[in-house]
Amino acid sequence: MAGVLAWMPQGLAAVLILLGAWLVWRLVKKAMGLAVQRADLDPTAGNFLLTLLKYLILSIGVITALGRLGINTTSILASLGVVGLSLGFAAKDALSNMISGIFIFWDRPFVLGDLIEVGGHYGRVDRITMRSTRVVTPDGRMLAVPNTIVVNSIVASYTNFPHLRLDIPFTVGVEENLDRVRTIALSVCRGHALLVTEPPARVVVTALNDYNVAMELQVWLADEKLHIPERHSLRERLFEALRDAGVDMPFETLALRGIPENSAVPPSSLPATSAPPSGTESASD
Repeated sequence: MAGVLAWMPQGLAAVLILLGAWLVWRLVKKAMGLAVQRADLDPTAGNFLLTLLKYLILSIGVITALGRLGINTTSILASLGVVGLSLGFAAKDALSNMISGIFIFWDRPFVLGDLIEVGGHYGRVDRITMRSTRVVTPDGRMLAVPNTIVVNSIVASYTNFPHLRLDIPFTVGVEENLDRVRTIALSVCRGHALLVTEPPARVVVTALNDYNVAMELQVWLADEKLHIPERHSLRERLFEALRDAGVDMPFETLALRGIPENSAVPPSSLPATSAPPSGTESASD
């Protein structure tokens, strides 16, 4: 009992040290948030600094508290070096993610709030941690992409530059006047507030198919963050404009011929037939 009573002052002091470290971290976090806002610093850099300060302050608090309890922290740190080396081989993937996180903060291929596509996934960058990059998809899912995948993959950013080009493919009949079709398609873009006039919109021919001519409307968007809803809206307006103008928008179809069960003619000897192109455009995303 006497030993416990003798240990209580040191234990209380250690608890107070840990509590003080936590309070210091809270104050530093609040001060850093205000400093980032006033200095107009990049949120990604501010988040990285907060993460480093958090681990630094809490680590100092833990080491100081252990020293107050009479524990030899020097030997513990030396032992942690050996243990850390062993854990490094066992948890190399986690360490790789941490190192990759530092590279992301340093290289800054994107920042918080950017719209990116990485590893086949598209979404908004919500947070960058030492282990993963959190991406929110358009349907509301949160994806934690390991930082090693981000560093070692091709990252497509939709918001790094002021404007983004929208490409809307469509097809018209081979008998159509392409200049007339081009005029109709460009009329969809005129006077639209979300589309810029410089560079100007254009319509190009991308392929000459058997039953149709593949074309593409290329237009630049003023606010790149709205590219998904504007792409859907522009595709719909283009289809309605071409349909109202009576433009033929065919696609290739196949006709199937039934063979009677008692027929002696093998299917391979029947002539192949193909139906004429339909007058309705196929929906493609």
